[in-house]
Amino acid sequence: MLSVRLKKRQGAFELNIAFESTASGLVALFGRSGCGKTTTVNLIAGLLRPDEGSIRLGDQVLYDSDTGINVPVEHRRIGYMFQEPRLFPHLSVLGNLRYGDKRAPRAARHIELDEVVELLGLAPLVGRRAWQLSGGEKRRVALGRALLSQPRLLLLDEPLAALDAARREELMPYLARLRDRLSIPVIYVSHEFDEVLRLATHVVLLDAGSVVAQGDVASVSRRPELRAIVGPEAIGAVVEGEIEALDATSGLARVRVGEGSLSIEAEGARVGQRVRVQLLARELILAVEPPRGLSVRNCLRGSVRSIAPDDARSELLEIDIGGASVVARVTTAASAELALSVGRTVWVLVKTVSLRGRVYQAVGG
Repeated sequence: MLSVRLKKRQGAFELNIAFESTASGLVALFGRSGCGKTTTVNLIAGLLRPDEGSIRLGDQVLYDSDTGINVPVEHRRIGYMFQEPRLFPHLSVLGNLRYGDKRAPRAARHIELDEVVELLGLAPLVGRRAWQLSGGEKRRVALGRALLSQPRLLLLDEPLAALDAARREELMPYLARLRDRLSIPVIYVSHEFDEVLRLATHVVLLDAGSVVAQGDVASVSRRPELRAIVGPEAIGAVVEGEIEALDATSGLARVRVGEGSLSIEAEGARVGQRVRVQLLARELILAVEPPRGLSVRNCLRGSVRSIAPDDARSELLEIDIGGASVVARVTTAASAELALSVGRTVWVLVKTVSLRGRVYQAVGG
């Protein structure tokens, strides 16, 4: 368990945060640039000293302003991957990995060199020097070096920053694999919501130095505080479900979501796999009676849970589909014409093509 409660003033900026994470899983610190994400991980690592608060990792207090405890950086056993890989240029990949391994306490080993090489796909790279590596390869080596320090907590400060789209996609599966196999908490800093959707088990939403929302990905995806950060066009909901069936003829998979199901493109899918699906509010169509004669493949029955203003001409409706919720954007004129109200039964129409690129493997899926 990691428990963080911190205050820190830097010039005109003031950080005041509190959150907790479980023994394992990936906690995403998400928000715009300048909201305090990197300051937070630097405080946890001990690179900055808080003005007030406490940090507890497992049964050890790392910092407590009331008692004066402040464990030195080198004794906190925290692995830190910075935005820049910071590899040693005079060492090979293997030498960089062994540097982390040699500095680790022998009695506290929970991951070995061979496992890190396999986990991060480093076998073809071990003999190369840093200058012979691509940006994504450098990040994987830096991540491996951090893991081999045998940390009790891993801090990843925007590990995909400054990478092009191809390199980001190359590195993402390794981060997901690491999340699923590590038995330690991981704090992941990002200002890209698609990274959070794909990787996080818990989200801490930061704005101007404060925590404005936190929880699992599905609940945070529906929070109004998210709109100011990701913009109105990215507002929606994230739902999780299990693939129930594959249709070889259509190339689609059926995913059980709440009390209904969605058809998604099935490349690489398998029955029993759990996936996350992002449903954007602007892509959903509502009906107040069972639709017929449409090309739309997906229709989810639900009831309106809440209605909130979106802008001058539209509203956001949260719809309970049985064990899950989605968010739809409708114009105020359409809402009035359809007499939409809390408790009203509706049918949510979702185009399969609108889900392209918005289906991700769930944690442990």
